[in-house]
Amino acid sequence: MQATAVIAIFAFIILASLYVAPRRASVEGFFGGASAEGQAPGLWTLVLSQVTTWIFARSLMNSAILGFFYGIAGVLAYAAYYGSFLTGGYIVGRLRAKGARSVQDWLGDAFGAVGNGCYNLVIALRLLSEVFANLIVVGLIFSAALPEVGFAKEGSIILVGLLALAYSAWGGLSAALRTDVMQMSLFLVVFAVAFTALILTPGFDLGAVLTAEGTAGQYNGWVLLIVAFLQVFSYPVHDPVMMDRGFLADAGTTRKSFIHAFWISALCIIAFGFFGIQAALDGATYEGELIGTWATILPTWVFVLLLVSLLVSALSTLDSALASASRLVVEELKMAPKTLNGGRLAMVVFAAAGAALTLWGNQSLFDAVAVSGTASMFLTPVLVVGLLAGRQVALWAYLVSFGAAMLGAAAYFFRASEVVAPLLVEGHKYEQLLQICIIVLVIGFAAVLAGARKPIQA
Repeated sequence: MQATAVIAIFAFIILASLYVAPRRASVEGFFGGASAEGQAPGLWTLVLSQVTTWIFARSLMNSAILGFFYGIAGVLAYAAYYGSFLTGGYIVGRLRAKGARSVQDWLGDAFGAVGNGCYNLVIALRLLSEVFANLIVVGLIFSAALPEVGFAKEGSIILVGLLALAYSAWGGLSAALRTDVMQMSLFLVVFAVAFTALILTPGFDLGAVLTAEGTAGQYNGWVLLIVAFLQVFSYPVHDPVMMDRGFLADAGTTRKSFIHAFWISALCIIAFGFFGIQAALDGATYEGELIGTWATILPTWVFVLLLVSLLVSALSTLDSALASASRLVVEELKMAPKTLNGGRLAMVVFAAAGAALTLWGNQSLFDAVAVSGTASMFLTPVLVVGLLAGRQVALWAYLVSFGAAMLGAAAYFFRASEVVAPLLVEGHKYEQLLQICIIVLVIGFAAVLAGARKPIQA
């Protein structure tokens, strides 16, 4: 019954997405998000698009999982990453004030093709991780909803991936923006009903949730909160989905959209984390990615709404990630012509590569966040010294900061290896992540400050 309901509701959402996608596509709309009349997106189109592409399925699951293990500290740590809307909006404003039309514009002027190449590598990996992680959640949901179907996971990944690719490839960024508004509106309604049901449950105690220790204690949740504060300045800049939306409308509309997106998405993430905390308070055991646990502790209709919320967020992130991938390949890397077919080809490649990664053994959802967040930290000293302080930074300093961040990301990913393990503190992986982040920032700032000088006055 619940599987039928999930499939039926999700099928309706996909059909609605196909219906609201633009009927005809233009090159300007495909890459720049303009409407058929050539108009830039309005405030709430930007807000809802920003929110739905950032409270994606992986993030919702991460919040719930961190709440289960580390209580309210884990949820707040993950919510802190959503401060990226404030730091990202501020950075976008500074870039636009300097006349840049993208992050690559500014990096290209400051560091040439090499600087852009390093940055584009990081965001390409970020986009791949977005496609991969959201398809993984789709697979987990359908394997939980259809346990008797052996190919439910693989089949759902392929089917949902193809459907998202279909309407994304038709309209590009303009399709992503239009469907984001519809999908986010549905998500807010569905999730609001599920959350209301949770807090009205007889056993729900807000005080207990807000002071919950989780099944593993709060300590490592607070450690992760410190990590989030260290990464939150550079984190939004390596997310092309957010950055692309920072240059579509006028400066005033864009600034307001980032502020509204911050408080809406942070509230959604914290609220979803309550489901993980409540599962721990109910004494449930951790099964898979919490989906199995929810099936045993929630009323069937609430469980169905929760799964639909996750599926909608996965779908909305997939189309936006593919739209940003096409812009990266065509406009920045210039590896395909700036035509509809050129953009569509780029989408197909990223969709196929992301789907292929779902066959890979490691499917830890937070690891993708930690690795990409650490890799992005090379931008922190570069932006602080180069963009905010207005100093000229030498290319060698930029490359040292980049190298330190990439090595740090690799060190966290391979933290259990015989080579890396002796270099890290003995403790939880979040303590090791904190150590890596501090070292990356120290090396990056030391290099950038050493290689910085006042700009030559004309």
